[in-house]
Amino acid sequence: MNKFIKLAAAAAVAMSTGTAAWAADYNLTISSWTGPNHGINALMWPGLIEMIEEATDGKVTAEVKLGLAPPPAQMDLVMDGAADMTIIFHGYQPGRFVGTKLIELPGYEGNAEAASVAYWRVYEEHLAALDEHRGVKVMGLSTHGPGQIHSNKEVTSIADLDGLKTRLPGGVASDIGRELGMIGIQVPAPKVYETLASDAADAVAMPYEGRVGFKLTEVAENVYEMPGGFYRGSFAFLMSQETFDSLPEDLQKALDEKVFGEPASRMLGQAWDEIDRIGREATVEAESNTITIASEQDQMLYGQYADLITKQVLAELNAAGIDAEAAYEMVKAEMAAQ
Repeated sequence: MNKFIKLAAAAAVAMSTGTAAWAADYNLTISSWTGPNHGINALMWPGLIEMIEEATDGKVTAEVKLGLAPPPAQMDLVMDGAADMTIIFHGYQPGRFVGTKLIELPGYEGNAEAASVAYWRVYEEHLAALDEHRGVKVMGLSTHGPGQIHSNKEVTSIADLDGLKTRLPGGVASDIGRELGMIGIQVPAPKVYETLASDAADAVAMPYEGRVGFKLTEVAENVYEMPGGFYRGSFAFLMSQETFDSLPEDLQKALDEKVFGEPASRMLGQAWDEIDRIGREATVEAESNTITIASEQDQMLYGQYADLITKQVLAELNAAGIDAEAAYEMVKAEMAAQ
């Protein structure tokens, strides 16, 4: 239970207004949509706040507030000035983001830290030109660890996924779900527990962090694990451009040079890796939970699906005006270099 206590304690710190907040010249509001004990609130926001405070000598801090808006509305919430910072999952807004699907593709080799660093670098080199986050300042980009299938029914092969009512998060995960014959159900991550508990869905596509973060060990006792994952998920940590512009120039410079971009992206990726580790550990320790690793035959079969999805996504990026093949090769090269 120690890991759960530590996460809860960290979340409590993130939710409270500490001494640093009272002493700071600028106390910013963070809108977050996951539960207080989820890794986003227990590790990522506290980590980012610490980086911000350190870079600005305590002049800028922030506090987390929950329940300000549903997940798909977070970016607009910040653009409207109702909060200063937030995290978004790009797949929740189909059609609004295309370039972000690049990092969600299956087949990349490496953990979330490597993927998040590569993501930021390819964003600067290729994806920023799409201006898909116009109106806000991108503080960092990250991807969660390999997405797997968590079910309340036994799943032992790819064939078992055909017809499975599955909560799909959007983006590449939903593209893959369609190819595999899953019946897609879209609900935000905070709703997956009740969706599975009520049998409105048979399964959910998520990384291992959901085993603890969304209590999947209770309502989805089976994990069908594809080595390397079925997909990854794309996130952005955003700040109101108006808020950033209102800060003194020296503080803007400190944040840009010491926090935003690659430093924040690396830290966020490290946090995803940690909560994935915790989630898989919890699954192994739960007597009623089982993990089924895809057979070599199914891994080869899934590789064919992955190739098809990759071609489709790269075609989307090319149509949007991005040199998709160059961007794709850059992600692989950057991840391999980590």
